[in-house]
Parts: sequence; structure tokens; C-alpha cells
Amino acid sequence: MSETPSLLLDLTPDHRPPLVAVRRWAAQTLPRAAPRFVSDAQLVATELVTNAYDHAGGALGIRLAYEPGRGRLLVEVDDASDEPPERRESGVTDLRGRGLMLVGRLAEVWGSRARPGGGKTVWAVLTGDGAGRTP
Repeated sequence: MSETPSLLLDLTPDHRPPLVAVRRWAAQTLPRAAPRFVSDAQLVATELVTNAYDHAGGALGIRLAYEPGRGRLLVEVDDASDEPPERRESGVTDLRGRGLMLVGRLAEVWGSRARPGGGKTVWAVLTGDGAGRTP
């Protein structure tokens, strides 16, 4: 997917952005290219950014890469932690812990990969149908 042009939002690891800014960026970035992805991309991007700040010391950036020929959108969030994300079960009364579950429901597939020089990229592939599975 590296040959696909992508759109980048740089983030600062030590300063959490307002999540509304992440959602607004996704909404302003995608409509012309891929309007059917806007809602899912906003939710997946904010969940991955939130996880990066809560569990990985902060996010470094978000990329959106639309592949019109394949009808899919790649959402990527970089962080400085080498630890892979862990999907956990949350109880009915838990107020947190559903982010990766939501990502798994909306994405066709999601996962993470190591970044050269340290850290990782957590990614999710959206097809617009919301039928998710995890690798």
C-alpha cells in the first residue's frame, strides 16, 4: 500500500489533540475522495489516537490512504511504543476498553507493525461495509 498517496496529520506525543480536531481533519480530508468512509474513518482514527495516548506515550501522526481501485481506505496511527496493542474484553459496567473492539467491528482487518527505528504503526483497513475481523 506504500505506493498509494496518503494524507498526513502530524501529532505531538506529549500533547493530546482534541479528538474533535482529529474527526474534523478526517471529515475535511475524505469527502471528495471517499465520502462513504467518513464516519467509520473518524471513529477508527479517534480510537487509535486515543489508544496511542493512553497506552503508548502519545501519537506521532495519522495517515489516511484511499485506494479507489480496491475500494478501501487505510487508517494508520504511529506511536513510539514497541508493544503491540492488546484487545481486551470489557464488562458491561466498564466505562473504557472498547476501542479496539470497535475498530475490529468497523475494519475489514487491523493490526500493527514495527516502525524502523522503534515504535509501531497501528493500522486498520476500511471497506465501507463495517464487516470487521482481526488478524
